[in-house]
Amino acid sequence: MNSFNDFNNPQVARLPKHLKQFIVEQQYDHYTPVDHAVWRYVMRQNYSYLKDVAYYPYIPGLEAAGLTIEKIPNLQDMNNALAKIGWGAVTVDGFIPPAAFMEYQAYRVLVIAADIRQIHHIEYTPAPDIIHESAGHAPIIADHDYHQYLSYFGSIGAKAIFSSKDFELYEAIRELSILKEMPDADPAAIRRAEKKVEFCQKNLGEPSEMALLSRLHWWTVEYGLIGTLENPKIYGAGLLSSIGESATCMSPGVKKIPYTIDAVNYPFDITKQQPQLFVTHDFQNLINVLEQFADTMAFRIGGLEGLLKAIECRNVCTAVFSSGLQVSGVLTDAGMDRENQVTFLRTTGATALAFDNRELPGHGKKTHADGFSSPVGKLKGQTKALEDLTEKELEGYGIVQGLTTAISFESGMSIHGKIENIEVKNGKTVLISFSDCTVSDQSGKVMFDPSWGNFDMAVGEKIISVFCGAADKDAFEEIALISKTATFHPVYDPKTQEYHRLYKTVREVRENREGYVELTEVWNRLKELFRDDWLCSLEILEILEHEEIMPDLAREIRIFLEMKAATEPEYSKLITDGFYLIKNPVSQQKLNV
Repeated sequence: MNSFNDFNNPQVARLPKHLKQFIVEQQYDHYTPVDHAVWRYVMRQNYSYLKDVAYYPYIPGLEAAGLTIEKIPNLQDMNNALAKIGWGAVTVDGFIPPAAFMEYQAYRVLVIAADIRQIHHIEYTPAPDIIHESAGHAPIIADHDYHQYLSYFGSIGAKAIFSSKDFELYEAIRELSILKEMPDADPAAIRRAEKKVEFCQKNLGEPSEMALLSRLHWWTVEYGLIGTLENPKIYGAGLLSSIGESATCMSPGVKKIPYTIDAVNYPFDITKQQPQLFVTHDFQNLINVLEQFADTMAFRIGGLEGLLKAIECRNVCTAVFSSGLQVSGVLTDAGMDRENQVTFLRTTGATALAFDNRELPGHGKKTHADGFSSPVGKLKGQTKALEDLTEKELEGYGIVQGLTTAISFESGMSIHGKIENIEVKNGKTVLISFSDCTVSDQSGKVMFDPSWGNFDMAVGEKIISVFCGAADKDAFEEIALISKTATFHPVYDPKTQEYHRLYKTVREVRENREGYVELTEVWNRLKELFRDDWLCSLEILEILEHEEIMPDLAREIRIFLEMKAATEPEYSKLITDGFYLIKNPVSQQKLNV
């Protein structure tokens, strides 16, 4: 992005630099008249059906989110509405990495895919689109308890450690979803992409924190039900935005299970309808389960287990010492004693040191370009942690700026050098810098040589937390894992452009309530050039029957649609549901009731 548009929304304005890089312009003028017709059809179907099965705040929530039935929402209108409930919205290009998605939630900003599903995927699309994100996620945010859960989930998810295989699966799913939304995708390419997703899913190995947390997110935020097992209501965005699955999910064939921590044991397939769904009795239960899972995560347990998760991740993670010092880099090694306590850690490549999520001056990636290592633990013979020693107690160990001293740790590691600086934060010693320094392990092996420059020793008895990403992301200038696979943006040929013009004419006639004679010409062109069409034909029929005009034309169109529904099964439900909407009209006025 060349310039950042915050839509005059406080939540969007607060976004840090590393999240802004995912944002794309909505480019509202790029939506075609067919796109708007798809939005209108889905929204009318949603209202007609969801008023009975959606969790109660959904319908008033549509208006609270700045949505209308008639046209695709403009991001500015959404931000104006969402700001009133402390949220914002931005548009992105399809799927973004789960960690970034979670962090947006933590900032209370909805991530909305700018694209909209093709008409042949009107019931369901595996790709994120503006119908799913805005008509699915946005309305339920009006519920206070739910949006508290959503933002809290984001703050926890942003710390989740992922594996290298997680990102391979993310790329495979993104590629498949893009292919499936292409109007003329090669079937062989789709099959190859499906096999790649299947392979990645089967070869994930032990699921990472992010993989498990993504399951909780899927079974709640995307596909959650609330209430009783016998009479649940929909609150998950994936169901709220799917006119197909929102109906089928209520059938006895879809198993309903009480929502507990056991949901982490249920993987999901984003390309298929779900065989089971989880029902929570209230939103507080969602927070309780999330807390239960968070207690197992590296950012809370730290220690050797947390470091080993970070080492397997092979991406930038942060280890937090008990002094509060944060070491951000690619963790590659950790030492332990007989009690499995951490005795040292090592990063490889650019590393930064921070405190309270702010990079320490002079300790960025340029200073520690080749990695960082440090002992962890107590001084030998000392029960009090090094970070808690007073200035006088430090003097007793010879730890005084300007002095050459020797320090020994319980682990057997030793340091000998001249102390150049002692960094203290919030009353705790967090970093001691040495010149002319030698670091040796318990066997006498030299781990740092004076010729390598100054040695910065992190201070801390324990590693109390480990989480994904850098502590100070913007200062670290972390390169996000942005996919190289771009979403598909079609160039329309003259015939398709005419198809769009026909939809535009029908919309103008409906909105202006004049020019009805033009509908005959539109219908003739549809018959001549676009025999596969059903939606534009339905819209013409809707106008004719509501205005009680041109009965012969209305009869001809209805017979055509009835024949299509009878002979082409893929259109049967869509057309039948369209007839129902004509008989039971939905308007924006009804939406606001």
